[in-house]
Amino acid sequence: MSGELEIALPASSANLGPGFDTAALALGLFLRIAASAAAEESLAAAGRDAEICGRREGHLVLETYRRTLADAGRTPPPLALRCDNEIPIGKGLGSSAAARLAGLALASHFGGLDWSAERMFAEAARLEGHPDNVAACWWGGLVIAGGDPVAWLQVPMAVHWPVLVAVPPAPLATAEARAVLPQQYSRADAVHNLQHEALLLHALALGRGELLAQAMTDKMHQPYRAAVCPLLPALLPLAGHEGILGCALSGAGPSVLMMVGEPQAYPRAEAAAVRALSAAGLRAELLRAAIVERGPGLEWRAG
Repeated sequence: MSGELEIALPASSANLGPGFDTAALALGLFLRIAASAAAEESLAAAGRDAEICGRREGHLVLETYRRTLADAGRTPPPLALRCDNEIPIGKGLGSSAAARLAGLALASHFGGLDWSAERMFAEAARLEGHPDNVAACWWGGLVIAGGDPVAWLQVPMAVHWPVLVAVPPAPLATAEARAVLPQQYSRADAVHNLQHEALLLHALALGRGELLAQAMTDKMHQPYRAAVCPLLPALLPLAGHEGILGCALSGAGPSVLMMVGEPQAYPRAEAAAVRALSAAGLRAELLRAAIVERGPGLEWRAG
């Protein structure tokens, strides 16, 4: 199809502590894509990590676009593509999920696939290998996803608490973060996570912020990833203090997500995070973000 396509895909924070490969939250940091059919391909990038976003080699949006149409037996039309990015790349905030969804949106629109929103979600989840980040990015809000075939459910939240994300200078490959995880877990650890994920979902649904420090505890991935995600052990003790309701590794890391009680608590939470990081000899960028209630998938129209 000719014409233009513009789409904004939010960042996402998966796991939220005990919801390993299950729960995720959409955050107000966006990958914005604008594209039009062109005589020859061009790529322009602005915003965060513009050097990566402007590099054609290994460009995940374009690779997904081309591969999807090639698999469908179609020749990818050349595009004039612009990426305006706010999502830290490779730091546990769903940058690859957003990029894959962007590539699929381009393939559906310009390649004439005319995929439905559900088909887009299912294909992006397949490409990612897990559905949580894709679900939050595509549908928005707090989302639970899983199963075969993959299904999703958006969980209404009584309070959309502000979020503070600590982002370290260096990225961490998801494969490296998964490599430190054990092959098996004890029954006690599995029960702990089941109990706390149920508690977390109900606390978020009912607006029970006083429960988040306990509800966001985890025994299946965070204890093992702390060695390669040093921000986590430095910031985790802040949960329940200094305006920070709860704290968890963001996805596979290395960034850390902190739920803040109210916008007015941001300065106090930021000051506490800076002190904790300084005491540990660490540094990180602190990003404020709102929870995105509706993702682009809810507005997607095939064709």
